[in-house]
Amino acid sequence: MNSFQNPLILLFIVSAIGYLVGRIKIFGNSIGISAILFVGLFIGAFDPNNHIPVIIFELGLVLFVYSLGVNSGKVFFQSIKNNGLRDITFVVSTLTVSVLIALLVYYLFDLTPELITGIYTGTTTNTPALAGVIQMIRENNVSDLNEITQSLTIGYTFSYPIGILGVIIALKLMSKLLKIDYKKEFNDLKKIYPLEESLSSKSVKITNPEIGGKNLREITNQNKFNILYGRICKPNSKPQLTNWETIVNSNDDLMIIGNIEELERVIKILGEESESNISYDRKLYDVKTIFISNPKIIGREISSLNLNQKYDATITRIRRGDVDLLAKPNLILELGDRIRFVAKRSDLKDLSTLFGDSYNNVSQINIVSLGIGISLGLLLGSINFNFFNISFKFGIAGGPLIVGLIFGAIGRTGSINWTLPFGVSTTINQFGLILLLAVIGINSGNAFITNIDNGVWIWAISAGAIISIASTIISVLIGYKLFKIPYSLLLGFLSNQPAILDLSKEMTQNRIPLISYSIMFPVALILKVLFAQILYSILI
Repeated sequence: MNSFQNPLILLFIVSAIGYLVGRIKIFGNSIGISAILFVGLFIGAFDPNNHIPVIIFELGLVLFVYSLGVNSGKVFFQSIKNNGLRDITFVVSTLTVSVLIALLVYYLFDLTPELITGIYTGTTTNTPALAGVIQMIRENNVSDLNEITQSLTIGYTFSYPIGILGVIIALKLMSKLLKIDYKKEFNDLKKIYPLEESLSSKSVKITNPEIGGKNLREITNQNKFNILYGRICKPNSKPQLTNWETIVNSNDDLMIIGNIEELERVIKILGEESESNISYDRKLYDVKTIFISNPKIIGREISSLNLNQKYDATITRIRRGDVDLLAKPNLILELGDRIRFVAKRSDLKDLSTLFGDSYNNVSQINIVSLGIGISLGLLLGSINFNFFNISFKFGIAGGPLIVGLIFGAIGRTGSINWTLPFGVSTTINQFGLILLLAVIGINSGNAFITNIDNGVWIWAISAGAIISIASTIISVLIGYKLFKIPYSLLLGFLSNQPAILDLSKEMTQNRIPLISYSIMFPVALILKVLFAQILYSILI
C-alpha cells in the first residue's frame, strides 16, 4: 500500500523538502535544486510502492526544454554561426570518449551488451537513446525481446542518478584543480554573448581637438565605442538630450553610459572626466521606467521605432530579467523588458502608450503561442528518422527544444509572438525542472529496492560511476586544454541533465552555462541516440 494515497502530495512534499535541503551549504557549497532528485531517491527507496505517473515527468521535461529553447534561440544560432565547427567537434569528441570508456568497462566487468548499453544511456541521462535502442531491437524481431528490454531498463535505471552525481563531482573537482576564475571568464565572454553588464554613467569634458565638429554616430563608429550617450551641456547653455546626429565640440560636457572599463577607455579618447552631473530641468524632463507589454513592439529593433524623430526622449538602459543591457540601435525588444527613459514630461504618456507599460499583461502566458509551439515540438519528436539502418526519434525532449530554438530565433510570425516574458519563462522553466527531478528520484528509488536482490545494481552503479566521472574529467581536459573553451561554457556543454545545468549556474553565478547548454543539447541528443545504437550493434 502506498505511503501517499495521492501521488501529487508525494510530489510536492519531495519538491519542498528537496528545495530546503538544496539551500544547505557544506564547506561553502550547496547543490541547489538538484537536491530534489536525491530526496526523491531516498523517499522512493524507503517505500517501493511510492510512484509518480510518468506523464508528470514528461510534462516537466517538455516545459523545461521548450522554455529553454525559446529563450536561447537567438544566441544558439549566433553561436553556431561563429563557433559551430569547434563546438560540434568537441561534442563528438566527448561522446566518443564516453563510448570508449563504456567499451572498456564492458570488457573489464564482463557485462552483457544489453546491460552496458542501458548503463551508457543512463549515464548520459538520455531517455530517447534508450528508446531508440529498444525500437531497433524490436524491429529486428528478436525472440527474447522482453528479457533484453528489461536488462536495458535496469542498466538505465540504476545508472541514471549516478550519471548525474558523477558529472557533478567531476565538474566540481576539475573547477578546483584548474583554479577557474569565473569572473574573468565572464568579463571576456560578455564581449561575445548578451550577458549582464554592470552599467554606469560618467560625465566627460571634450578636450580632444580631433573630436570637435563631429556627430556622435561618426565618433562612435570611428573609435568602436560600446556605449550610449545621455545628455550634453554646451558652454553657457542648458543641458539637452542627445541623438546620433548631435554635434560635439571642445569644452562640451557629455554624459556617457556603459560598463566601467569601456567608460574609462572612452574618457581617455574624448578628453577628461568632468565633475558635472549635467542635471536636466525637472520641470521639463523626467525619468521613467516603462514595461514592454505591447505585442506590436515585441521582436522589433530599437532603431525601427524612430523614437528620436517622434519624441524628445533618450533610452539610457534596458533591463531584461536581472540583466542590464545597453540600448543599442540593433537591440531586439522582448516582452517584459523594462526601458529607462529620460524624456520630456509631455512625451512620457505617449511613450507609455506606445510600449504598453502594463505589468499585468507582462505576467500573463500567451497560451496560443505556447500551445502551438509545444504541440509542434511533440509532433516533431514523434517522427521516426532512419539513417544507415539506424532509427531514432527526437522524442519529447528533443522535439520541443528544437522547435523552441527555431521560434526563439524567429521571435514573431505576423501577430503571433513566440517569445515568453522573462518572469513567465523563468517560472515555467523552474517548475518543469522541479517536476522532472522529483519524478526521476521517486521512481528510481523504487527501482533500487525492487532490483536489489539480484546484485546487478552493484555493477550498474559501479560502471555508471566510472563512465560518468572518467568521461567528464577527460572531456574537460580536451575542451579546456585542447579546444581552449572557457570552463563556464564547458559546464553547459557537459550538463547532460537539468540538475547539472542548475548546479553549473550556481557555480558561475551567471547564465553562460545556459547558452552553451542550448547549443550542445540538440546536437548531443541526436548523436547520443546514434552512439547508443552503434554501441549495442558492435557488441552483439
